Amino acid sequence: MRPLAVNPASLPAPSGYSHGTLAGTTLHLGGQTALDADMKIVPGGIVEQFRQAFGNVLTTLRTAGGVPEDLVSITIYLTDIPDYQAHGREIGKVWRELAGPVYPAMAGIGCTALWQPEALIEILGVAVIPDDRLVTPIQN
Repeated sequence: MRPLAVNPASLPAPSGYSHGTLAGTTLHLGGQTALDADMKIVPGGIVEQFRQAFGNVLTTLRTAGGVPEDLVSITIYLTDIPDYQAHGREIGKVWRELAGPVYPAMAGIGCTALWQPEALIEILGVAVIPDDRLVTPIQN
């Protein structure tokens, strides 16, 4: 089976990329910044940007039938690691609110900039979704 794009209708329509790519039962979750439905980065700092970016990742995961427990890897790109660390407890609380007490393999990587200049964070991941929950997207 060839890889299939997973593009939730509730996220901004992608142009030149996919929100996710399903290969068998493995879902590669494309990098998500804190873009809202209006294609604007949410205000409020790193905690609110984490909430939006991770929420976008989970939206793509759920579109393919996945749940947070299916995440096997998360990579977080940050423009300001000390800011993220200073808000670690709040970010952890948001994680548990959105995903529960499940923590996959994770990496936090510092970078000088992201695609949108006001973005502080970008999150991507990989999930393995069991066959009995897998939703295969219809391709046009």
